[in-house]
Amino acid sequence: MTDLPPHVLFYDGVCAMCNGIVKYMLRVDKDRVFHFAALQGETAAIARKLHPEFPTEIETVVYVRRGEVFLRSRAVARAMQEMRYPAKALSWFRFLPAWFTDFFYGIVARIRYRVFGKYDHCPLPPAEVRARFLP
Repeated sequence: MTDLPPHVLFYDGVCAMCNGIVKYMLRVDKDRVFHFAALQGETAAIARKLHPEFPTEIETVVYVRRGEVFLRSRAVARAMQEMRYPAKALSWFRFLPAWFTDFFYGIVARIRYRVFGKYDHCPLPPAEVRARFLP
């Protein structure tokens, strides 16, 4: 793989909260827009080579939309733009300053393991959606 699908959401594969959010997105993504990849995986390593701004740490969600990289709260807001309402309503956070939304994003990112837990390894997605997950 030398290129990425048009909409890839990278997440912390061992984070229970992050996996829960991916499960939610699978339910509400009726148009099957998104592919998903763990930040610990091969696809993330390829994305880091393709996009110098792609972070090396796993403390943030990354959304790559047609070659454009969004991080933290901007990744969430831009990804929600692709969804149908009511989930799409979260995209309105993109109109707030990034320093403001990233502040709250950072608080959640720092406590996510303590509050929601952590897996020993990335869970295997259900067979019916496995094609939407990249290695």
